[in-house]
Amino acid sequence: MRDGPHIAGIASLIGEPARAEMLTALLADRALTATELAGIAGVGKATASSHLAKLRAAGLLAVHDQGRHRYYRLADRDVASVLESLMGVAFRTGALRLKSSPREPALRRARVCYDHLAGELGVQAFEALRARRAFDADAAGLRITPAGIDWFAAFGVDVATVGAQRRMMCKACLDWSERRHHLAGAWGAALLQRLFDLGWARRVAGTRVVQFTPPGERAFRTAFAPTTEAHRTAGQLVPS
Repeated sequence: MRDGPHIAGIASLIGEPARAEMLTALLADRALTATELAGIAGVGKATASSHLAKLRAAGLLAVHDQGRHRYYRLADRDVASVLESLMGVAFRTGALRLKSSPREPALRRARVCYDHLAGELGVQAFEALRARRAFDADAAGLRITPAGIDWFAAFGVDVATVGAQRRMMCKACLDWSERRHHLAGAWGAALLQRLFDLGWARRVAGTRVVQFTPPGERAFRTAFAPTTEAHRTAGQLVPS
C-alpha cells in the first residue's frame, strides 16, 4: 500500500529548468511580471505564460493584477521552504551550475530567504541567539523564550506586533550554503526588518543579496558575537 500525498506531480513541475529558475527568482519575496520571469528563465513570453499557468494551477504561485500588469509571487512560505531545502540538497550533492553568478559569494554571505536573513550572517545570528537562550527546541519545534522576548524588545523590535501575527512564529531553516540553520518565521522576519530599519543592511535591487554597510556589519558582528560576555543586553548594541 502506498501512503501519503503523491509528490511526483509537484516534483516534476519544480524540476523543469525554466520553471525552477522562475521559482528561485521569486524566493526573494518579490512579485514579478511574466515578462520579467521569461527573461530570467531564458524563454519566450508564450512559453513563460504556459509555465506560470501550470505553477499557479498547482498552487505554487499566486497572482494579482495591478493596472495592465499581472504580478506573480510564491503562494506561501511553505513553497519557499521547499525550494530552499531543495537548494540545500542540490548544493550538498554537487548539483551546481557550470558557471556561477558573480553574485554567488555575496549570496552565500547574506541573502533574503523569502522574508528572513540567510547565509553566513543569518546562521551567525541564529546561533548567537540560541547561545543567549532566546529559543528552545522540543518535539513540537522551536519556540521563543522569555529571555528571547526581552532580547528582541531591547533590540528595538515591536514584540507585541510580532506576537500577534497569525503565522509560524519561529522555525530553524536549513541554510543551503552553510549547511546549518538560520532563523525563519515571524521572529526571523522581524529580525531582518530591524536590520534594515537600523540602516545596517539593505536589499540589493533585483537580487536576493543583503548588503551590509561597513559600520553596519561591525555592529552586526558585535551584536551577534559567538559569546555574550561583552554584551549583557541588546539595548547596548543599538545606536541611539
